[in-house]
Amino acid sequence: MPDMPMTRNDAVEFLKGMDQQPADMNHYLETEAIMKALARRFGEDSEYWGMLGLLHDVDWASTRDDIKGHCIKAAEILGQKGFDEKFIQIVQSHGYAHEEIPALKDKQRTEKIEHALIAAETLTGIIYAYALMKGKKISNMEVKGLEKKFKDKSFAAKCNRELVKEIEKTGLTLNELFELSINALKEIKGDIGLE
Repeated sequence: MPDMPMTRNDAVEFLKGMDQQPADMNHYLETEAIMKALARRFGEDSEYWGMLGLLHDVDWASTRDDIKGHCIKAAEILGQKGFDEKFIQIVQSHGYAHEEIPALKDKQRTEKIEHALIAAETLTGIIYAYALMKGKKISNMEVKGLEKKFKDKSFAAKCNRELVKEIEKTGLTLNELFELSINALKEIKGDIGLE
């Protein structure tokens, strides 16, 4: 995989330098952790996949109130930082087929890494909501419990289950993703305000 134009620490500081909400920063770290775990499962470059997870919403601080620019402004920000077109395209892919982003609504995800990113970043919302319900605890979270919450469409209702199911296009099952993701987030629980 290509060299990254910034280190992970630089990327974290860069994100912190923007107008972030604490929940957003947690989301970036959670997506990074799951993407790294997925990369290891697939025998891919975990630093590259992790950076994609960390920076996938790099423009969120400036587009959260005007979602049609989300993923579009990211291209500009990442380009200025020296990321190549491929990296930028993968980041943008999590906005594909999104009605509220007109420039991307007719595009489709086709690559394993794109399906992994959308599944990972969407699942973080369900896992975090479940952990909060359990008194901010993730250390005792089990796949069976998460599976139940996933099936309950009224729980963390804004998290689109169909996007999480895109993981199946990578050859993994939903339960494999759940297990891998819970374990990945247990490793960073202190950084994301969980126990």
